[in-house]
Amino acid sequence: MTNFGSDVLIIGAGMSGLTAARILTDAGKRVVVVDKGRNVGGRLATRRIGEGQADHGAQFFTVRDAIFRTYVDRWIKDGLVFEWSRGWSDGSLVETRDGHPRYAVRGGMNALARILADGLDVRPGVEISAVHRISDGWQAEDINGRHFTAEGLIMTAPAPQTLALLDAGKVPLEGEDRAALEAIRFDPCVTGMFLIDGEASLPQPGAIQRPGAQIAWIADNKRKGIASKTLLTAQANPNYSRVLWDRRDDEIINSMRIDLMPFIGENTRILEGEIKRWRYALPTQLHPEPTLIAQNLPLLAFGGDAFGQPRIEGAFLSGWATGEAIRDLLG
Repeated sequence: MTNFGSDVLIIGAGMSGLTAARILTDAGKRVVVVDKGRNVGGRLATRRIGEGQADHGAQFFTVRDAIFRTYVDRWIKDGLVFEWSRGWSDGSLVETRDGHPRYAVRGGMNALARILADGLDVRPGVEISAVHRISDGWQAEDINGRHFTAEGLIMTAPAPQTLALLDAGKVPLEGEDRAALEAIRFDPCVTGMFLIDGEASLPQPGAIQRPGAQIAWIADNKRKGIASKTLLTAQANPNYSRVLWDRRDDEIINSMRIDLMPFIGENTRILEGEIKRWRYALPTQLHPEPTLIAQNLPLLAFGGDAFGQPRIEGAFLSGWATGEAIRDLLG
């Protein structure tokens, strides 16, 4: 038997990867989680701008599943999570309130990722370049030539990135498995963060959702409770994101400022502006199950927010199912 560095290697330290790692670690398995980002969380992302913070990936989450509800209730009791709203205005005179809670995180969405990562062996800043099969397990190589070996491998990065890593290592996926991953689709999102010198005219509780508009989402992080001054997050819809994608950041900031004028006024100054491009922001074509176990290979599983259902809850449930499946297969 190969002397592996860990029982399971997980590529991707977002909600799915961290949840799977927690399941496996609690079961006594040796788990290493790597992520190319500087911080854990993936789209559970919060950035400091000026004296405040702005959520610039996922903005909130909902709860429908009983397992996820158990965790959320614990986070609420601990003071980490709070109910932010029960719906959003679309900019019309009628506000949409469907009674379904939308939850946010005190200190920003990334604070939830940091809690999930606590006590796990998570290594950010590790960019994997290829994944190789080695006898009865796996070896991942990063761009600096370091190697990580494990008996089981969980890949939670977006499907195009996952396929690129497997192809770089010449891993022979079964046709059905490859077709399942290739069928997954995502829409992009260009996000702007704007510290302004005034107030924003947004309905309670400080956010507006307009799927048909160029800027589909606008939120004031001050009113969300994570910034001391008005700090807006503005997210372009998929089509507008494609239009903006290759423009310089300053050009995008200027374009978005025009889109924001109805909410901030023509004379409001933008004190600081930053842009984040999310290439794989919104899963549009999902894998029907929360996890996919590769056929005729050593232990290899795929998960993420494009498995089973989208949203933060879907990513959690995918991580849960993937972690349990690998745990049971490892024995």
